[in-house]
Amino acid sequence: MRHLLSSLMLCLALPAAAQDFNTYKGHGGPVMGLVVTEDGTLASASFDNSVGVWDGPEPRWLEGHDAAVTAIAQGTDGTLISGGDDFAVWHWGDTPRKIGQHKGKVTSLAASPDGTFIASGSWDGDIVLWPLAQGEAMTLPYAGAGVNAVAYTPDGKALFAATSKGDLLRYDVQTMDTPRPVVRHGFGINRLHVGDGWVAYGAVDGGTRVVDADTGAQIADFTLDRRPILALTHHAATGQLAIGDGEGHIMMVDTNSWRISRDFRAMRAGPVWALAFSQDGAIIHAGGIDDVIYAWPVALLDTYDPAGGEGRSFLRDAATMSNGERQFMRKCSICHSLDAGPSRKAGPTLHGIFGRRAGTLPDYRFSPILDGSAIVWDETTIDALFDEGPDHYIPGSKMPMQVIAQPQDRADLIAFLRTATNKE
Repeated sequence: MRHLLSSLMLCLALPAAAQDFNTYKGHGGPVMGLVVTEDGTLASASFDNSVGVWDGPEPRWLEGHDAAVTAIAQGTDGTLISGGDDFAVWHWGDTPRKIGQHKGKVTSLAASPDGTFIASGSWDGDIVLWPLAQGEAMTLPYAGAGVNAVAYTPDGKALFAATSKGDLLRYDVQTMDTPRPVVRHGFGINRLHVGDGWVAYGAVDGGTRVVDADTGAQIADFTLDRRPILALTHHAATGQLAIGDGEGHIMMVDTNSWRISRDFRAMRAGPVWALAFSQDGAIIHAGGIDDVIYAWPVALLDTYDPAGGEGRSFLRDAATMSNGERQFMRKCSICHSLDAGPSRKAGPTLHGIFGRRAGTLPDYRFSPILDGSAIVWDETTIDALFDEGPDHYIPGSKMPMQVIAQPQDRADLIAFLRTATNKE
């Protein structure tokens, strides 16, 4: 990370026409979460089931999750913690370990300011406080809906939660009694950040507001005609609030004056799912539908064209593809590669799949349900997989639900795979 910051400082001295943004490449799927650690290292959570640590010429991969990693945070000691679609929370200390398991997708993580707990929110409606040393986990009173985000106040006296029902809830840390609604937005709240006496939140309907942390009284409204809000982060020292939406914009707000300072079209195609400032607040990192992390100097955002989408096969014009290839791109390409050799995507490569027994590809961590499976992949079994859906054909597997209803579409996909997976 330090060598990256040095190169960016040099970049700032160049004329605008000579500048370029930085990219981090290596993940095998969309980037769902970002954090910059206390020593300046960028870490990322991805759809490829992994956490990436970008502290050298090549990233380090932290592997343990059995599904997409959707949340990442750091403890007060700088240790990374992650949560995912496998319902699990992992602690990446000297001895990596799974510290807990929800009953639904983990959406958000927050470390208590005193370093005692990591709070996790989940679509199962629970908020759990996991002790980072000794002690028992504590499940807070039910939030009343799926939990999309959690965040502590800077003094650690309260914990806020945002729900899919649109409630912004405040828990008193000393009592952890039934939470008090501070805002009832009416649409699901996706992201939040708690500052000194204020809470900023972003919602499904594009609502982007700042309210008083105690009373819920509105301080500012930055709602634009963009939806949903998917990412939100704050750099306290420079007073910058960054907000990412489903249409690919990053809006920068000055929290000292509560004014929009910049409004940048960051992504050429797709959403901004994750944001993180560099330690000094000079760089904003962003992740989205690409398997790339982008890093721009904040002061020069207005000089850049949108990023992403260049040459990405899943963003090609559908009219240029056969029907079978279109089915693959829409249903399979995010998780599966067609190339021989190891892949960083969430699922195993499909190269040579015909005639291969399910769960037997070397060097890939399959679901336990596939251990000893009798399924052999061929035209019949692939057709059944997409006719019934993976959740019915292989209950308990990691494959997300994907159904191709039309027999001709399934036949065209199989014909495409028969050719594409046998190329040398």
